[in-house]
Amino acid sequence: MHLDPLAILTAFGLIFLAELPDKTMFASLAMGTRMRPLYVWFGTSSAFVVHVAIAVGAGGLIGLLPDWIVKLVSAALFAFGAFMLLRSGGGDDDEDEEIKTVTGFWPVYSTAFMAVFISEWGDLTQITTANLAASNGAWSTAIGAAAALMSVSALALLAGRFIAKRVPLKTVQRIGGVCMLGLAIWSVVEIFTA
Repeated sequence: MHLDPLAILTAFGLIFLAELPDKTMFASLAMGTRMRPLYVWFGTSSAFVVHVAIAVGAGGLIGLLPDWIVKLVSAALFAFGAFMLLRSGGGDDDEDEEIKTVTGFWPVYSTAFMAVFISEWGDLTQITTANLAASNGAWSTAIGAAAALMSVSALALLAGRFIAKRVPLKTVQRIGGVCMLGLAIWSVVEIFTA
């Protein structure tokens, strides 16, 4: 098992920026106002770890392809991620559905787990994690991505109201989109320079 600190930081930074304006952050915030935040965090973190494992496995399969194809797929996925982050409208305005009050560890844990597990399928962060795992290594990507996802959930639970009122999430979204666009261009350049 080889860990690359740069790959860990890259995965953390990209996934963190992509997840900040995502529906899961707002779901964590909403659940945290009606349930014990620590229980919610355990549930969301467990779901994120499962999704990271699935994404890294998919990335490992992509990594078996010839190098130029991996770079081309990476460029396409990064470009798609940039498009998703940079397009206008967030589209998550209908995420304010009422959540029932739940008490006790297992009911809160399972509610939070299922909410994240279901909503993250095919999500931008899952696609980005698979993409990074294909080119930057499975373990490094898994550590960085899981840490980023769990950090965003914790941030939403601890300081969600502050963030929602004071930090323009569109700005965070645009920064993440520009970073992904840069990585898409870099991946295409690597095809021709390798």
